Amino acid sequence: MYGVPGVSLVPSSGPGMPGSPLEQPKALFRYGEQSLWSTQMHVNATVLAGAQFRVFSTSLGRVGQGFVNALSIAETNLKEPGRIPNGVAYDCFGIAAQHYQSDSTADTGDIQAAVNNAAAVDLLTGVQYGAVLTWDFTQTQVDIAPFDLCGAGGGAFGAVSTTTNNVDHGAMNNGAGAIWMYRKHPVALPGATTFSILLRYGTRTPVVGAVSIVNRIVLFGYYKNVIEIG
Repeated sequence: MYGVPGVSLVPSSGPGMPGSPLEQPKALFRYGEQSLWSTQMHVNATVLAGAQFRVFSTSLGRVGQGFVNALSIAETNLKEPGRIPNGVAYDCFGIAAQHYQSDSTADTGDIQAAVNNAAAVDLLTGVQYGAVLTWDFTQTQVDIAPFDLCGAGGGAFGAVSTTTNNVDHGAMNNGAGAIWMYRKHPVALPGATTFSILLRYGTRTPVVGAVSIVNRIVLFGYYKNVIEIG
């Protein structure tokens, strides 16, 4: 016999065994990884120098963040502005920033990545170099990093050939960049907390030209959900 109710299980002979609780757990924890994203559009003639814009402040199906039409799944997957879906705790271990342009001067055209002239390269790189990301909580702001150091880059290559056979260089952080932010110490976003990220621009950022520029910010993280079982 290895024990009686209320007593740790110990064999009648031989070395002791570790204690084993006789009660069922009251809750289980479920973990999973999920990404959250939000997008800011800058239409033609937008003055960016010294300005700031708040992303993660508009939910799916609503209008905001520089758009005149409702945000679709390509622009955001938030169900509530500034809230983690389902109210669960969320730890962010990575941030990516994507930078690309539209073929229109407003929120009416197709999103495309074609950049085939010096002016387009100059504009995209100028906007990218001028941008900084900052966490914005209720009473606290914490700078993250310059835009082009945050994970994935835009959709424009860093060098293009012009019709005069010259090569215009622009050091775009193109493609799926490495996720290097917060790997050791994730940023905890409790389910009850309202948050956003500020897209801030320095005073030397150029004015948006005859296109629209789109900046999509993606958070990578994991959630913990408590499941009551009794």
